[in-house]
Amino acid sequence: MSGDPVVEELLDVTVTVNGVPRHARVPARRLLSDFLRHDLGLTGTHVGCEHGVCGACTVLLDGRPARSCLVFAVTAQAHAVTTVEGLGTREAMGPVQRAFAECHGLQCGFCTPGFLTTVTAYLEEHPHPTQDEAREAISGNLCRCTGYQNIVRSVLRAAELREAAEADATAGDS
Repeated sequence: MSGDPVVEELLDVTVTVNGVPRHARVPARRLLSDFLRHDLGLTGTHVGCEHGVCGACTVLLDGRPARSCLVFAVTAQAHAVTTVEGLGTREAMGPVQRAFAECHGLQCGFCTPGFLTTVTAYLEEHPHPTQDEAREAISGNLCRCTGYQNIVRSVLRAAELREAAEADATAGDS
């Protein structure tokens, strides 16, 4: 056993994040959440429990929700990641962001990025949820403020906003 420090090998990682190819050299065990926050400066993804339980770190990996605290950055190589920053801007909010703002689903905001990405992916596959389905959709995300009533309202409002936007787009095409 030598007293020499172990030098961790760095690996090149290129991931398309919010539509932009991003590159960094990272240790093999760098978590995707840390890669996003520390290497790319995208601090919208929050890290809560670091065990994949709370859902605060949820991002979309190729359009599907993924707990970024359970994914190594190197395994996201050549995949598309969407963070909360990729869902819209303050000036041009996406329907889920807008619904959370309108329905007071934001609470303290720590868990919000995970809810927004989770709900965005859910509504892609289930555009017309019932209240019970909305509650089930968010059951994997924890809100310590216990504001679930407003979050469920936000999911239902986001579905309405998405449907209205699609109707407007269809009317604009004709």
